[in-house]
Formats: sequence, C-alpha cells, structure tokens
Amino acid sequence: MPDSGQPLGRPRDSHIDHAVLTAARELLAEVGYARVTMDATAARAGVGKAAIYRRFGSKAELLFAAAVHDMGIEPPPDTGSLRGDLHALARLIHERLGNPLARQVTPALMAEMVRSPELTARLQQTFVAQQRADFAALLDRAEKRGELPRPLDPSLAHLLLSGPVFMALFAFHHPVDDVLLDDIASVIAAGLIARAAAPTGGSGPLPRPM
Repeated sequence: MPDSGQPLGRPRDSHIDHAVLTAARELLAEVGYARVTMDATAARAGVGKAAIYRRFGSKAELLFAAAVHDMGIEPPPDTGSLRGDLHALARLIHERLGNPLARQVTPALMAEMVRSPELTARLQQTFVAQQRADFAALLDRAEKRGELPRPLDPSLAHLLLSGPVFMALFAFHHPVDDVLLDDIASVIAAGLIARAAAPTGGSGPLPRPM
C-alpha cells in the first residue's frame, strides 16, 4: 500500500487537497463507490496520482475523507456542559454519517475493513484517532469544569456516542432528529459522570476483543 504520509519538509498544498476531495465527491456521486478509481480522481482533479497517494493510502481512505470527514476536524465549541458538548458532537456525527455520499461510502468501507486488517489499522491510526482526539477534548473540558472527578478514556465516550447514531442510520434505519440526539447525549453524559464518580471500575482503555 502506498505511503500516505506527507514527506518531511514539504508543505501540503491546500489547493491540491481541495481539488482531490472535490473530484472524489463528484465521481462518487456520478458513478458510485465501486467504480471510483485513483486514476479517474487524479484526472478529474488535474493532479498526478502520486499527489493523491501522498495524502491517502487507498481509495477507501480517500473516499472516507471526501464523504465523511478529513483529518482537519475539530471538536465543537464549548457549550458549558458535558451534555451540551456531547449533543453538539452528536449533531456533527449525524451530519457526517447521514449525508448521501457518506451513506454510500460507509457500508462499502465496512465491508473492505472486514477483508483488510491493514486498512482497519490505518483507519484506526488516522481518522479514528482524530475522532477520539475530539472526544478527549470534550472530556478534558468536563474534568476542568468539575463535572468529571477523574479522567476517562475517550474511546469509551467515542463508542457510546457514535454507536447509537451509526446503528440508527445503518442498521435500524431509524429517523434521527435533534430530540433523539439530545436524549442520547443526556444518557451518555449521565453515564460518564457516574462512571467517573464510581470508586471502582477503572478508567483505562477498553479491552481488545479476543
């Protein structure tokens, strides 16, 4: 798999980034996930294919960035409470996963991940790590406010908040509105606060599945 890391000392060209992601979105809408190729994306963007591989190690990573989010995501602004922050982030997750292109890419990407442990590892190290950084920022805010008496592992909050939105959209096809997102955020905020206040239970990373 080509290396998608940016070479040291070579600044990223934001114009190329924009052109590549725009081309990928256009092709995805026109021909669907299976028929998008790196060659076609490079031609549409007016760049060399090597420029794409310097940014993304595979078509799957490119289309995830184009349809869901790239590596430039940031946590939502501070709302003043853990519940409010989780509600704001739930809205962002729903927006990212609920758009038509993301709803096309996500099932195809999940199928590829089943076949490719290497792809799964790369996504964990890039996009998933960036998502968890956002959750870490939210939990850090809550700890500084005094809502959480001790640190919690952001992977727990990530799993708890992303899971229900994902299941509603892709498994149950359940209508998702702001009332549901607020209910989800409220329950998770209460659970995280209770877990942090509990005398036992630990706050380390979630165990890996066997």
